[in-house]
Amino acid sequence: MNKKKTFQDVSKIWCDAKRPIVKHSTMCAYLLTLQTHLLPWFGTMETIAECDVQQFVIDKCASGLARKTVRDMVAVLKSIVKYGNKHGIFHFEEWEIEYPTDTENKLLPTLSLNHQRILMNHLIEQPTQQNIGVLLALCTGMRIGEVCALQWEDVDFTQRIITVRHTVGRIYNCELKTTERIHTSPKTKNSCREIPISKQLFQSLKTVRKQSQSPYVVGTSTQSKEPRSYRDYFSRLLKRLNIPHLVFHGLRHTFATRCIESQCDYKTVSVILGHSNVATTLNLYVHPNLSQKKKCIDRMSKFLGMA
Repeated sequence: MNKKKTFQDVSKIWCDAKRPIVKHSTMCAYLLTLQTHLLPWFGTMETIAECDVQQFVIDKCASGLARKTVRDMVAVLKSIVKYGNKHGIFHFEEWEIEYPTDTENKLLPTLSLNHQRILMNHLIEQPTQQNIGVLLALCTGMRIGEVCALQWEDVDFTQRIITVRHTVGRIYNCELKTTERIHTSPKTKNSCREIPISKQLFQSLKTVRKQSQSPYVVGTSTQSKEPRSYRDYFSRLLKRLNIPHLVFHGLRHTFATRCIESQCDYKTVSVILGHSNVATTLNLYVHPNLSQKKKCIDRMSKFLGMA
């Protein structure tokens, strides 16, 4: 081993190595995680034991952060420490970290069937360049960044297919200490995907296309719509229609939930949503109730000829 370095020293070297090979948005996320969470806790340490990481996890989860968020932090921490170990500047031994279990099942925010129908009827009756993005999210499960970045060249009216290949959003640049707008490819290769266009969405898209002078599906500007301002528009729209407040991402959850309720196969739903694997879809949206469990048991009994 060379001269011992602190975790902060190693993190700087790791960042310099990562910068040329990851997306700018990813690098900004790493830096934010480091400055906000990892460096205040581990910065001065010359070795990091399992008990140190375990206490970090317990404290962060107790503060209200989601387990996935904390897992992502630990993944960055581990990557830095392993990098240091590989280059002989920081000791690392494998950790076995336990994460506190959720005591309750958190329901994802979705529209009720009645509220979804009210909203969809309004959007279909008024197919404007503002409304079309909300209908897109409801009919495809696209994320807000994907909706705002969608261009007309990504909409194939002949094959009736939308190709998702861009996303737009804001990231916090720790080095510049300000937010910046980014227009990039989606976060994973699975997020680049083709989505069939439903009948209702197809007619609305055709109407809006005739009105539009913009290269983008949503809005009238020559630039993509700012997701933050589009969230505000969506909130005002719900208020006008007397529909309870819902975060925009709730439209994606609503789409996925309706697909599952319609008995679409899980793999297809997963691909449409752009999930990295079907397990993500199952964990998020498939929660059988008692009635469904009873039907499952009854079917098995009938199969065995014992019903």
